[in-house]
Amino acid sequence: MNLFAHFHGLVEKALNDLAAEGLMAGGLDLSRVVAEPPRDPSHGDVSTNAAMVLAKVAGLPPRKLAELLCGKLAAAQDVEAAEIAGPGFINLRLAPTIWPKFLASALALGDGFGHSTLGKGEKVNVEYVSANPTGPLHVGHCRGAVFGDALASLLAATGYAVSKEYYINDAGAQVDTLARSAHLRYLEALGQNIGEIPAGLYPGDYLKAVGQALAAAHGTKFVNRPESEWLEPVRAMAIAMMMDLIRDDLAALNIRQEVFFSEKSLHTSGAVDETLASLTRAGHVYQGRLDPPKGEVPEDWEDREQTLFRATAFGDDVDRPLKKSDGSFTYFASDVAYSRDKISRGFKQLIYILGADHGGYVKRLQAVASAIAGEGRVQVIVRLCQLVKLFRNGEPVRMSKRAGEFVTLRDVVDEVGPDVVRFMMLYRKNEAPLDFDFAKVTEQSKDNPVFYVQYAHARICSVLRNAESEGYGAPGDGEVQFNLLTDEAELSVIKRLAAFPRLMEAAALAHEPHRISFYLYDLASDFHALWNRGKEAPHLRFIIPAQRHLTMTRMAFLRAIRYSLANGLGILGVRPVEEM
Repeated sequence: MNLFAHFHGLVEKALNDLAAEGLMAGGLDLSRVVAEPPRDPSHGDVSTNAAMVLAKVAGLPPRKLAELLCGKLAAAQDVEAAEIAGPGFINLRLAPTIWPKFLASALALGDGFGHSTLGKGEKVNVEYVSANPTGPLHVGHCRGAVFGDALASLLAATGYAVSKEYYINDAGAQVDTLARSAHLRYLEALGQNIGEIPAGLYPGDYLKAVGQALAAAHGTKFVNRPESEWLEPVRAMAIAMMMDLIRDDLAALNIRQEVFFSEKSLHTSGAVDETLASLTRAGHVYQGRLDPPKGEVPEDWEDREQTLFRATAFGDDVDRPLKKSDGSFTYFASDVAYSRDKISRGFKQLIYILGADHGGYVKRLQAVASAIAGEGRVQVIVRLCQLVKLFRNGEPVRMSKRAGEFVTLRDVVDEVGPDVVRFMMLYRKNEAPLDFDFAKVTEQSKDNPVFYVQYAHARICSVLRNAESEGYGAPGDGEVQFNLLTDEAELSVIKRLAAFPRLMEAAALAHEPHRISFYLYDLASDFHALWNRGKEAPHLRFIIPAQRHLTMTRMAFLRAIRYSLANGLGILGVRPVEEM
């Protein structure tokens, strides 16, 4: 039961009734009307802005419309009072009868509590990580990986048909550099002294395994041979092994994407040529010149006629080159063909999770989708993830020896575990910088949110196990009576639970999975407060042998809390542990 959706429906019905009675204009756009928790809980249980946003088009002063609405809403079932606040906001105080019905609904939904059909099966593509296959993932990739995976789970839980995708950049100069670096390690594996890794090549020790595999597979075949003979086979093996490494790193974070799409396949299949031909026929590609970049002009700037995508016609700042001076395609040309492929697969939302330094991609990706699918046909959403800084007791963490240049994702996961990494990467909004201190994220205290939330779940499981051992297992008919839960601490937790379904939908619409982690911390805090009240006041303990119905009711209540904690942690990809 989505309590706020239920009361949103009551507000809409009241508005329609007023229009049918001729007391206000009808046929109004109600899309801006909300039913939400009031900012101050003392103001009530549900707040609506209906009178404020509709007054003008309804032809009534806000307070007058609010008065009419209050009259309708106060008469609704489970509404105890409807009050006007300020210039026309309406606050509803709900009758005690609503909470038992809500808890029964949450308990019945179980593992599905918080899930919804909001997305109505709309196809969504979430592309995340997509790191160049030139080495292990670093901690910067870690944040985008966790964010993208949690967002995909959130969208799937709210009714979208989600595809989780990785775009393999296996075409271009960077994979040729990888091949040259791997060839050097191949020579090393055959016993040659390669000395210091030359500048411009990848120095990490992770390529030693590639060199050894090449030596085992090809022997001395590529020794003292021209690059033209070995570049392609060495590159293919190096990319394959790097992608295996990346998949293993992602699996350590419990991330498993369904689709790994090859950039190279766009070229070998002719998709890039076909895409440019299609855009040319539509008038979106032309031959022209670009103005030099503002500020200092780069040394390699060429003022020449080139093949350009008319991106400015679709909201971009500049038109974008599709071919280099040597006639080969630009990286952007591959992006265009890749977008066309996604759109051809029927996706209505294309979500890209990128690093903070990719802000310039937003407008160009949106322009491409508009040119290919038509204005407004496909929604392009880009979410940028800010940097992660690693600390140990306040001191910056040094680089990884294995990687040579950076701290790897695997280094972090191996030290603190995937649960800690995932939760903490989602305990800040993606656009905010994140400081990750190994000491703080592993301490067992309220200041460590992942511990605090998991501890709440483990505590509940412990109580349920104890209750079952004492004969309070599955409830009999009539043994669960949620109207017995009347203490303020209990009601506080119930109201927090009631916010969960609405929060899930709001987080999905905003593409902000961090809202789930914040919610879980608040719910855990409410639960721990309830636990502590039971230590101080015996009548609030969960198991009271002399009162079986109350005990069975509280066990059912705990199961509802556990469902919310477990389901929320599931969205984040964090285990709901049963013992700590």
